[in-house]
Amino acid sequence: MMDETLGIIDMGSNSIRLVIYRIDNHGRYKEIHNFKIVARLREYMDDNGVINSQGMNIVIDTLKKFQEITRRYKLTNIRGIATAAVRQAVNQTKILEKIAAETDYSFKVLSEKQEAYYGYLAVINSTNISSGITVDIGGGSTEITYFKDRKLMNFHSFPFGSLTLKKFIANDLPTKEEMNKLTSFLESAYQSLPWLSNKSLPLIGIGGSARNLSLIHQRKNRYPLPGIHQYEFQSKDIHSINQMLCSLPAEKRQKVDGLSKDRTDIIIPSIHALDVLTSVVKAPVFIMSKNGLREGIFYEELLSPFETDKFPNVAEESFYQLQQDYEMNLLTVNQLSKLAMLLYEKLSEYLHCSITTRYKLLLQRAAKVSYIGEYIDQESRHQHTFYLLSNQTLSGLSHKERLEVALVASFKSKSYFQQFLEPYKDWFTKEEIKQYEFLGSILKFSYGLNITQQNLVHDIEMRKEKKQVNLSINCLREAPFEESKALKYKKHLEKIIKVPITLNFIVT
Repeated sequence: MMDETLGIIDMGSNSIRLVIYRIDNHGRYKEIHNFKIVARLREYMDDNGVINSQGMNIVIDTLKKFQEITRRYKLTNIRGIATAAVRQAVNQTKILEKIAAETDYSFKVLSEKQEAYYGYLAVINSTNISSGITVDIGGGSTEITYFKDRKLMNFHSFPFGSLTLKKFIANDLPTKEEMNKLTSFLESAYQSLPWLSNKSLPLIGIGGSARNLSLIHQRKNRYPLPGIHQYEFQSKDIHSINQMLCSLPAEKRQKVDGLSKDRTDIIIPSIHALDVLTSVVKAPVFIMSKNGLREGIFYEELLSPFETDKFPNVAEESFYQLQQDYEMNLLTVNQLSKLAMLLYEKLSEYLHCSITTRYKLLLQRAAKVSYIGEYIDQESRHQHTFYLLSNQTLSGLSHKERLEVALVASFKSKSYFQQFLEPYKDWFTKEEIKQYEFLGSILKFSYGLNITQQNLVHDIEMRKEKKQVNLSINCLREAPFEESKALKYKKHLEKIIKVPITLNFIVT
């Protein structure tokens, strides 16, 4: 497989966006550019459904700006897709012909089903959610899907979005009567879908309105962890944010932390639409997906050569991408994981806890990325490991799971562990914190057992004695550097299990 560079241009009702991705011959992929122009194309459509010449000129001017960028890249493929505004336009053919004649691009108008499908595809390939309801409130349409066990069960596209719902509100501040009318309209629309009501599933938000809602919620609560993908909060909080925004004139609304200025005038109907939907669905939580339509198209391009439309395991794919990005030696990583699992199974009884699938999985994941900090600096690898893992999106992991991996993978000492944990200590129980420290100390000890990265240790045997634990470290040949590090690092384990550990290195 040759390296590929893929461009996607998404012409929506509110904005037009260009995204460029690179895929290398190892299957590693990355978004390298993302440009957006707020065009508000839906506002140039008259009552007869015709997008006027001013609207068409804005489209051409925008695409010519993108053209300057795309001509610089040797794009393997570029896909231009148009959604609700062009789909609903009476003069759709004229618009597409004008684009083809005056720019480098040809556009395909997505059907309602395709638009909903790509949103669903993005969610199941970038989150750990197996069943849920997705919603993407665009400028001129709202796409909703219901998926179960990662399979699309139902979809619907409503012919209204943030720009059309804005017409319910005549002035800057909405009146109670206007909001009641908007509520009735939305409830009637949502309740027309028998498969949507009372599902009691998570509501997954896609697109700009959901992004702004999530950012407002994060800033309001001084959320300490970066990133909004898979950010989760109680759905009842949407109502309180909605009420707050409804009470603010536009001038003050612009100053709300987390709200984009270009959405000040459309945020109220958009968030109200989400608020009403959570009520109809009876969604317990709202989860943000930063991936939507464009990413869904990208996943289709990426996965179609393998005759599938979804990753078997999203989290595993994320760890693979990290290992490729940070050039980790997979043989060394596998050895670390093997040694750590051996020690966990043998020493867990001293922590008076049973071996659980959850903590085994956490240890395996942490082992996959424990070397990540070495990419920047060997001496301070622990700090870099924590920073890199806690500050970037790990698709397929919740925010809490991402932080768990960062805490375990970066373990250096109890003091460093507590320092990293401090901003998040309210997230975890005392028992969880104890487990993370235990797993982290196992990982550090295992790291010492392969300090030369020669994979010399092939087995570990444990013998329980009255007041101590004896570990026999079976090696392929003499391992003096591993022995030296193990003697140094065992103190962290001893402090946690409260039992002295003696080591016996044997060549077998």
